[in-house]
Amino acid sequence: MDIFYAIVKIFVEGGAFMIPILIAGAIGTAIAVERYVTLTRIGVKNRSVWAQVEPALTSGDFDKARELTKDDSIISRLLSVGLALQGAVRRRDDVKVAMQETMTQIMPRLEKRTHYLATLANVATLLGLLGTVSGLIHAFSAVATVNPAEKANLLSASISEAMNCTAFGLVTAVPFLVLHALLQSKTAQLIENLEAVSIKFLTVLTTRQSTRAHLELARVANA
Repeated sequence: MDIFYAIVKIFVEGGAFMIPILIAGAIGTAIAVERYVTLTRIGVKNRSVWAQVEPALTSGDFDKARELTKDDSIISRLLSVGLALQGAVRRRDDVKVAMQETMTQIMPRLEKRTHYLATLANVATLLGLLGTVSGLIHAFSAVATVNPAEKANLLSASISEAMNCTAFGLVTAVPFLVLHALLQSKTAQLIENLEAVSIKFLTVLTTRQSTRAHLELARVANA
């Protein structure tokens, strides 16, 4: 309880700018939690779907792969585009372009709101500095009207209170910068995994088409 009262005392002494810093902290925390949970779920779902689809693709059972990619996961959305074109076109480049276009639509969904954490970190820092400047202005204004013997004590107490705002702003900003870097890394890993899956799919498709072409040539030669 002593720690709680100490925190409340520091917050109250920090002045009016502590409130917007607290609001920025609450918004940033909500964004960080939502993004982390969402990206983690997407990663788990992608791995689960790929573990089922990969054997079907490797064996050339594209019909089964289509059945396995009918859910709403991101990896299913990517693979379903390639599988839809698998029987309709023969050129690898056509399938590749279609899957790349799908990736450009998927990436904003993975990256959305993460950049707000860096913005909120900067806002919290600047609000902390602004609160400190405002507190110092009030402190020097108050010192100008008091007894000279009391100026030193009043000034030191006022500056100490003003610094609370900067400290709170930095305490809010630093974790957001760390979380921003963590979420960016998590997003980049998901994108890299999707690109790897796309390459594996195109490789399987090319291999199957090459094998089919060889069989057709052999059949024609033997006819």
